[in-house]
Amino acid sequence: MTTFIDFINLTYSIRDKDLLADFLYGVTTAKERRELTRRIDIIEQLLADIPQHKIASDLNVGVATVTRGSKELSEGRFKVLRK
Repeated sequence: MTTFIDFINLTYSIRDKDLLADFLYGVTTAKERRELTRRIDIIEQLLADIPQHKIASDLNVGVATVTRGSKELSEGRFKVLRK
């Protein structure tokens, strides 16, 4: 059974951008890709100090989704997005 760490290792090993795109398109649905990119938008807006209710409204997501992102930020995640 593949673990999430296995997935990370495999993804990290793909050094070619086109091959990585091919792989990620193959393992995700259009809906999953939209959700992933929306989560990045949430984190970027949280980092810009935009209020959670405004983020939820602007991105058409639930406040709980934004709160989940805020919780992950408070736990030190998303270092790559911090400036």
